[in-house]
Amino acid sequence: MSSLPLSSAGGIGQIMALRKQIIQRSDLLRQIHAAQGNTQAQVNAGPTLPAEPAGQGFANALETALQNVNAVQGRAESVTTAYQKGEVTDVAKVMLARQEAGIAFEATMQVRNKLLSAYQDIMRMGV
Repeated sequence: MSSLPLSSAGGIGQIMALRKQIIQRSDLLRQIHAAQGNTQAQVNAGPTLPAEPAGQGFANALETALQNVNAVQGRAESVTTAYQKGEVTDVAKVMLARQEAGIAFEATMQVRNKLLSAYQDIMRMGV
């Protein structure tokens, strides 16, 4: 990294270039997540799903989601480790990977909380 002060034209140019990269990657992530949401909506909307035994669809979906969250966290950890070793110099890439992992974990926790609440409500029901 250069030792130029941030007030110099080069430093400001670098900051603006990083900002532009962050915005572009953020937009790309939004597009990817929107496309995944549309695909998921199509899967949930139609009778084109193959018939699965009761409970298998939910269990498989939950397992797949947890594996995806684990993969996202693994990628974030590997990018962070690579940055610490000096192999990756793009701070924006590291920050985006860590944010994505954090958001995926928070979403997983929200789903867990809702499932636990639903389970508790069912257990309180009288037979």
